[in-house]
Amino acid sequence: MTATDEERIAVADSYLQALLSRDGASVPFHPKATRKEGGVRTGFSGAHLTRSLTSGPQYRLVKAIHDKEWSVDGDNVVVEFLLDVKTFRKPLRIHETFLIPADDPRIRRIDVTFKRR
Repeated sequence: MTATDEERIAVADSYLQALLSRDGASVPFHPKATRKEGGVRTGFSGAHLTRSLTSGPQYRLVKAIHDKEWSVDGDNVVVEFLLDVKTFRKPLRIHETFLIPADDPRIRRIDVTFKRR
């Protein structure tokens, strides 16, 4: 069965929700999933990403996610949003691209960039 764009957006959104809930097990990662932040690899496997979301200290700083704008381009699910972090006065604008194939709707790759507001 092929996943719809809406279903793949829901998969990507489960990652954003896990940033807040710290429930990494709720995110469907491919076992070989990776994550890059500003070109630097910060996630090395699905299991590593699950552990990081659940217990990584960096995610304790996340207060809120809002103003999400979604698009789909082929196998890529793209979102821009504002991220409220405990240590900053102003929210950060984040751009994330998730590789989520329609024929296997699990997150295979996440590319994150921070944008100026």
